[in-house]
Amino acid sequence: MSEPLVSLGAISIALDPRLSPPPAVPGLVWAEGLRVVPTASPPAFLSELLERVGRAGAEFAPQPVQDSVRAMLRHGKYRPSGRGKPASEFLLRAALGGEFPLVNGPVDVNNAVSLESGLPGSIFDADLTGPELLLRRGEPGEAYVFNPSGQSIDLEDLLVVCRRVGEAWQPCGNPVKDAMATKIHAETRNVVAVLYAPPGEASTTLDRWCDRFAGLLAEHCGAARSGYRVPKSA
Repeated sequence: MSEPLVSLGAISIALDPRLSPPPAVPGLVWAEGLRVVPTASPPAFLSELLERVGRAGAEFAPQPVQDSVRAMLRHGKYRPSGRGKPASEFLLRAALGGEFPLVNGPVDVNNAVSLESGLPGSIFDADLTGPELLLRRGEPGEAYVFNPSGQSIDLEDLLVVCRRVGEAWQPCGNPVKDAMATKIHAETRNVVAVLYAPPGEASTTLDRWCDRFAGLLAEHCGAARSGYRVPKSA
């Protein structure tokens, strides 16, 4: 495995050496000591965002951003279309249809930043992932369950975030759907998130959205500490 691309204290994410050139630039966001409360109605920051999306319509997400995100995911057998579209596209469609998902504070923050930026994101319980993450392509035969009803997603050739389990790397998230095994739950107090940006995205753009992500985890979720880091070369 290569050296960590991004690290925040003990938390780090590395790129599989086989990802050359890197198809994505991961922004790493963390928060500690937060609260997880089920969402009954959209918080102010989300209501304002959904109003803006409603006014702009489908043009809220610039086509060049959508195209570059899809290109980031297109590889081998994987095609970012249909049910395999990036999460950011699912969220835009849900917002335009009046069906934007309300889950809990940290997940709502992740979804809001993904919708507003056009960049897909993953958020995990940091105590379940552990501090070491790896970004690689899914291997043939790999899959994981992504919802309570037991549905699974085929991971072959898809970009995946993995957690270390013993000496192995186990996929737990991707820019489409995250695994049930490491999702946020009522007892979660510490989180780590990854914002996936195409390599052509300006470093200031990724920095701005990660800063927004960390800020909302503090302001909306009551995190005692939060922060972010983006690769120096981003």
